[in-house]
Amino acid sequence: MLITNHVVGGAIIGSLSSSKRTAFAVGIVSHFALDAIPHMGVRDRTHFLTLAVIDGLIGAAAMAAIAKIAPTDKRGRVVAGMLGACLPDADKPSREFFGGSPYPKWLDRAHDAIQTESPDKLGQEVLLAVLGGVVLVGTFLRRDHSRRGEGRR
Repeated sequence: MLITNHVVGGAIIGSLSSSKRTAFAVGIVSHFALDAIPHMGVRDRTHFLTLAVIDGLIGAAAMAAIAKIAPTDKRGRVVAGMLGACLPDADKPSREFFGGSPYPKWLDRAHDAIQTESPDKLGQEVLLAVLGGVVLVGTFLRRDHSRRGEGRR
């Protein structure tokens, strides 16, 4: 799954979460759930690095933009959700720059095993990002349930 979609998914989770800790933890779980869906991927190292750089830059820009536009009362949870959702993919730049993953081998094997990647899934990834963006805007506009009853009796 492209990191950009993990960013959007984590932001949605954060926007709907009750705390930063919950957003971060559920964001991590969401990463593996999204990776279990057949998604865009390439096995050729040159193409992978090109895709990873482009997606990484788009993902970082999306993370910054989402954090900037997030409602103030949700911003911390949104950022926590995005960080949690992206954290499991820290193995990829770590392998590239430092020669190994920061995670235990059993976790790397499980992470690799759940992924079904195909170079022809880019359209699906873009569609998921657009739909995720629409859902995210909806969550930003949604008021917290805890505030709905204020002032009413």
